[in-house]
Amino acid sequence: MMYLFLVVGFILLIKGADFFVDGSSAAAKMLKVPSIIIGMTIVAMGTSLPETSVSVSAALAGKNELAISNVVGSNIFNLMVVCGACAVLCPLSISRDALKRDFPFSIACAGVLMLFGGLGMVLGHIDGVLLLAIFAGFLYIMVRSAIKARDEAGENDEEEYKSMPVWKILLCIAGGSAAIALGGKMVVSGASDIARAFGMSENMIGMTIVALGTSLPELVTSIVAAKKNDVDMALGNVIGSNIFNILFVLGIAASISPVAYTRENIIDSAVLILMSGLVMLFCLKSRKLVRWQGAVMLLLYAGFTTYVIMR
Repeated sequence: MMYLFLVVGFILLIKGADFFVDGSSAAAKMLKVPSIIIGMTIVAMGTSLPETSVSVSAALAGKNELAISNVVGSNIFNLMVVCGACAVLCPLSISRDALKRDFPFSIACAGVLMLFGGLGMVLGHIDGVLLLAIFAGFLYIMVRSAIKARDEAGENDEEEYKSMPVWKILLCIAGGSAAIALGGKMVVSGASDIARAFGMSENMIGMTIVALGTSLPELVTSIVAAKKNDVDMALGNVIGSNIFNILFVLGIAASISPVAYTRENIIDSAVLILMSGLVMLFCLKSRKLVRWQGAVMLLLYAGFTTYVIMR
């Protein structure tokens, strides 16, 4: 049964991501909004549904010890594996705004998490509310950017923006996100059962299997977007998901129930910041992530995973 869950989950993830990217791309064209903004908002929130579901459910049950490990592990996976795999398949161009504003903001979010958690070795209710307040400000800036971009687009060829009816766009986005959420849950459930059958501890499952499983929507969606040459959406999905995971997912979880911040969490948060800085360095000169850089990112993630398993 657990193997069946894995197979069905992967099918739902792949087909859901396909519909979700098509609907989101059509929405971006219809609203005259750059793909990277759609990627950082609608797509990022949709693909982060598994992280939200896992962390909020755990918080409500008072068992959210692994919430931070899940989020930080997912963010490292998003950055190094999702971006790395996309760069290997198709070099990723990075816009000036993403490099100057969005990427640094995602690193700052990791720094804020490390600061809040490290001060008292716990994310308390106040910390959760502050994270949610920062997230609200982020959404406001994204909406302002979308309005500005739409106004600057002017009156372009209307046919370009009517490639898909509104009802079909909504159906693709809603149906795709539902399939992604269900597929992610099935994959995590199946993979966790298999891991337990092989004797892996709960902490190991949280940092590896659950973190990787809840990041599969980002991986599949970004790869689909990259293969369809919508590289801005692929990158925006990763940056937006990482911001969403820290500010919203952990903000909600900590607001419901305080989350313990351990020594391992400090190390993992520092690794996330360092890896993010390295990827930014890769992008600074040519505003691109090319194949060899993607390969290096994948190798670094493999090394980090080996460290997590051995510690």
